[in-house]
Amino acid sequence: MLIKQGPLLNNIQYPEDLRKLKPEQLHEVAEELRQYIIDMVSVHGGHFGASLGVVELTVALHYVFNTPDDQLIWDVGHQAYGHKILTGRKDNFYSNRIYGGISGFPKRKESEYDAFGVGHSSTSISAALGMAMGSMHNNEPNRQHIAVIGDGALTAGLAFEGMNHAGSIKDANILIILNDNCMAIDPNVGALKEYLTDITTSPTYNKVKDDIWNLLGKMSRFGKSARDIVGKVENAMKGALLSQSNFFEALNLRYFGPIDGHDIDHLTEVLKDLKDIPGPKILHCLTVKGKGYGPAEVDQTKWHAPGLFDKVTGEIQKKVNDKPVAPKFQDVFGHTIVELAEKNKNIVGITPAMPSGSSLNIMMKAMPDRAFDVGIAEQHAVTLSAGMATRGLAVYCNIYSTFMQRAYDQVIHDVCLQELPVIFCLDRAGFAGADGPTHHGAYDIAYMRCIPNMIVASPINEEELRNMMFLAQSDEVQTGKQAFTIRYPRGEGVMPDWRKPFSKITIGKGQKLKDGEDLAILSFGPIGNQATLAIKDLEKEGISTAHYDMRFAKPLDEQMLHEVFRKFDKIITLEDGCLQGGIGSAVLEFMVDHGYTAQLKRLGMPDRLVEHGEQYQLYAECGYDAAGIFKTAKSLTKKELTVKY
Repeated sequence: MLIKQGPLLNNIQYPEDLRKLKPEQLHEVAEELRQYIIDMVSVHGGHFGASLGVVELTVALHYVFNTPDDQLIWDVGHQAYGHKILTGRKDNFYSNRIYGGISGFPKRKESEYDAFGVGHSSTSISAALGMAMGSMHNNEPNRQHIAVIGDGALTAGLAFEGMNHAGSIKDANILIILNDNCMAIDPNVGALKEYLTDITTSPTYNKVKDDIWNLLGKMSRFGKSARDIVGKVENAMKGALLSQSNFFEALNLRYFGPIDGHDIDHLTEVLKDLKDIPGPKILHCLTVKGKGYGPAEVDQTKWHAPGLFDKVTGEIQKKVNDKPVAPKFQDVFGHTIVELAEKNKNIVGITPAMPSGSSLNIMMKAMPDRAFDVGIAEQHAVTLSAGMATRGLAVYCNIYSTFMQRAYDQVIHDVCLQELPVIFCLDRAGFAGADGPTHHGAYDIAYMRCIPNMIVASPINEEELRNMMFLAQSDEVQTGKQAFTIRYPRGEGVMPDWRKPFSKITIGKGQKLKDGEDLAILSFGPIGNQATLAIKDLEKEGISTAHYDMRFAKPLDEQMLHEVFRKFDKIITLEDGCLQGGIGSAVLEFMVDHGYTAQLKRLGMPDRLVEHGEQYQLYAECGYDAAGIFKTAKSLTKKELTVKY
């Protein structure tokens, strides 16, 4: 579908084209850019509200600063759609997040305007400071370094670490822009949010601030020096007029704001002024997530990434399916934890800023005193869970697999070394889909199974997820000395009728799903359903294939593995995770340790970065969808293919 461009946007391919316009034309550019994003996302999908909220800021930044020579870093990247459109990717933007298309996040190898690759939050300040210090080393005093970070991302320790260091590098040419909209994906939480609200809403401060700017306008005949003088007076008043001292000034960051992030005239003037002020500084911009599209302004969480929708009516398209629909794994988690918590008063839930994404919001609504969103703070989430576990609580700490990487030291040091039975529910394990390599849950099998005092499990379906959650809160686990990891993927399962009564699973015990004579497939987790499909066609080829569901990567079901290796000399392992150190590696270790020999083929994520695309496309690319499993099995048995995929 051809998306119409406005007359000004039509002539802008790169920021240098934008800079040829007059300042009074920027309003129209911003409106055309906003409409282009609405049109594109409504038809092709993607993140939505965050980019709409920074349209004016995006235009102002590329208008004032000499990108790409000046380095612009977008924290996370959900806000960067306008940036991509203005930096040479407008005509290809329809391919955003689509297999083979451009990335949904800034990516260094995609464009010289993407100064730093992002995807996980709170990295922008440290990256920009590193660039600024590099420019100092290279004797490039005029190069600017701008980090655009959302207020939700400030809750991560890394953001504070970056600000703390930046304040001590007095000659660093770094500008931090705080995009303050009171939102991450869900509403922000914590004391920092309250502090920013205090700055924003302080009537005394804002009245004096307005008076100062009005006075500044009357003094314009004295030139820019008057603005500098008044700016210094304004900054000096902040600590006295607010109920507490300025947090950012305390870190030696010169603080400016708050200002209206949608007033493009004021934005450009302020950015021009800040460009001439040396040293580390922060500009506090107030924005509205979803700005310019009514439904997105009203329900900002829903419109973070709504999928396809009718831009006129605001109706979000839903999948049409005549068959009963299986639930998302995250929803099974959300309903099951409430069901368990109703029976076990010691159960609590923790998530770092993903209550809706993990479906812990179901428990937060039903039991608000027992489910907690700690903000973008994965390290804190893990150690908080450990502290709770010392007091006898059964803690379900729900973190996306890719984000758990940020808290790995805490898993080792604060949980496993202290023999605490924290339950880690790793959502989005395996290929994450359109979010791409920054979000693929590729490594958790490998990095969790190598830690002492850790159980690692994955359910093949929704019923198994319920039973693993049931096992994790049992006395057997909670009085033990091991943490418990349960990994499951993004998206729907396979069981429309999933609310089965709980049944007991034994730690470290797998299950034989099907017997066979020629070949054995050992699968781990929901990817085993692809093996089930492949086996049906293998049977048509006369290949008798056994299927074993491993259930546990640690401890392994050694009894089951002895059975497999005694019977089969052709074996396939299957996992939705990296091959290095994964379940296939575990089976190979078992084979060598026990003196077995077999022709064994491991299927899973290869040793390379796999780009974005739908999960089924990525399974196929890496050879472990049903077709890939079928072909691998045929090659092991040396039979020609007759079934065509």
